[in-house]
Amino acid sequence: MLIDSFLPEYDFSETHDIKIRATAENIYRVLNEIDFCESAVIRWLFRLRGMPTEKMTLRGIRRLHFEILGERENQEMLLGLAGRFWKVCGDLQKIDSGNFREFDKKGFAKAVCNFSLDETNGETRLTTETRIKCLDAKSRRSFGFYWTFIQPFSALIRKEMLKTVKRKAENAGL
Repeated sequence: MLIDSFLPEYDFSETHDIKIRATAENIYRVLNEIDFCESAVIRWLFRLRGMPTEKMTLRGIRRLHFEILGERENQEMLLGLAGRFWKVCGDLQKIDSGNFREFDKKGFAKAVCNFSLDETNGETRLTTETRIKCLDAKSRRSFGFYWTFIQPFSALIRKEMLKTVKRKAENAGL
């Protein structure tokens, strides 16, 4: 998987999945088109964090410094980000698929988030996994403290993303 090739070692992670009655192709299309802020929960949490709440598609999220690190159509999409996530401004760094693996600034962390699809027997499992690698002991302590508070909300956003895709993908088949 792309996530394993870009961030095989990590300090923090979370994984969520959902089964959807639709083909991987249809789900992948929805995943690429959907505005995740259609969800009131996501919109509220983004607003609380001071983030934009319009046109928050996976490709539109680039304005938050997320970059698409890799993509295997109808199978997986991987997003990446580097910064000091525990700080208000985030001190986000310019990364891309070419320099993400080598990014190694002390005091920073890097994160990946993927969406992967596994289709079997008329259903597709859509999984999202988030991994965070802190680049030194101080950033690991800072992020760990931050993660204690933010992780439940991060999980809620991921779960809500999956439910939103499921709703849209299953309704598209009607």
